[in-house]
Amino acid sequence: MVKRVINSYKDSFRGLSKEIWWLALITFINRAGTMVLPFLSLYLTEDLNLTLAQVGWIMSAFGVGSLLGSWLGGKLTDSVGYYKVMFWSLLITGFLFIGLQYISTFYGFAIGIFLTMTVADSFRPAMFVSLKAYSKPENQTRSLTLIRLAINLGFSFGPFLGGIIIATLSYSGLFWVDGITCIVAILLMKLILKQKEYHKDELKTIIENDKKVLSVYKDRPYWVFLIVVFLMGFVFLQLFTTMPLFYKEIHNLTEVQIGLLISINGFLIFVLEMPLIHYIEKKLFNRLKIITWSLVLLASSYVVLNITTWSGILIISMLFITVGEMLAFPFTNNFAMNRAPKGKEGRYLALYSMAFSFAHIFSAKTGMEVIDRFGFATNWFLMGGLGLLAVILMVTLRRMLSVNENIG
Repeated sequence: MVKRVINSYKDSFRGLSKEIWWLALITFINRAGTMVLPFLSLYLTEDLNLTLAQVGWIMSAFGVGSLLGSWLGGKLTDSVGYYKVMFWSLLITGFLFIGLQYISTFYGFAIGIFLTMTVADSFRPAMFVSLKAYSKPENQTRSLTLIRLAINLGFSFGPFLGGIIIATLSYSGLFWVDGITCIVAILLMKLILKQKEYHKDELKTIIENDKKVLSVYKDRPYWVFLIVVFLMGFVFLQLFTTMPLFYKEIHNLTEVQIGLLISINGFLIFVLEMPLIHYIEKKLFNRLKIITWSLVLLASSYVVLNITTWSGILIISMLFITVGEMLAFPFTNNFAMNRAPKGKEGRYLALYSMAFSFAHIFSAKTGMEVIDRFGFATNWFLMGGLGLLAVILMVTLRRMLSVNENIG
């Protein structure tokens, strides 16, 4: 039994290209240094003495920068190529993160985080497009899952190490580590990962003959999907903005304990996501149904926090979020990639990234305002309601696609 499980786990990694493995290593190094973001709301309230309303505005600036960066990254990827966008984005981001620690005013930090995220999130559409170059079509979901595995392995180290750095040194150490790891990751990419084109000569013919919708702005089912992604991101991002405040203020956890709790998310995804996705792909389950149930779990993860004051509920909530994330993120990204006509990947995936960026703009600010005026419990019910709305829209999307297939 154990041997069969081990062999199944190994099978889930077979067939991936060496470039995808290198990209995963580079991503791991980069994400292991992402220690600032889980503690950003705590840093702004404790070290810079900002109010919850001000923290909400800074998180909105974070989201606006992410939105602009995603759009810019998609445009640049289609015009100059994914490789250049990835390289310059991470290199400049490293220096910008180091510089953030020297800003101590509300307006200065809002501008600084806006510029940082504009540059940082131009990386995401380029990275998604790179998967089309470095992986076979049949391996794209697993390739994406491996990248997410690297992200979450790095992220499981990040909050834990970040909590230790805060306890032993200070918050400034986080900015240094985050910046340096961005620079190290991209220099490693330049040394070992070469640019690779994918069917470039065939693109013109494919675009002319493709029966898919060529303009993303006329693709109605995709826009319903983007609203679902926005709501999913809106709910999920509370984990990194309002949730750490909840842990500290209501459950009196230390920074190290908060880091450990958030690390559960990354560790479980590292261990379970790849074999889970491999199993789902082998069984040919309906992926849109999987996304729908993942949204049910995300909504439930917040509502359960209002059931009891027992601290163990924090772990149960984290498990719900984690399983929901494992099921939602790979398949929503895969849907976006497969929906895009050849040659339009950058634009489709930029809009996918921009949906998350819009969530960044409104999620933190809304959560902070609701908590400030009505308390944490009201915010958790709101997130559950938005998650339920996403479930309803997902069911609507499935019906739209079913009708389109019948018409076709």
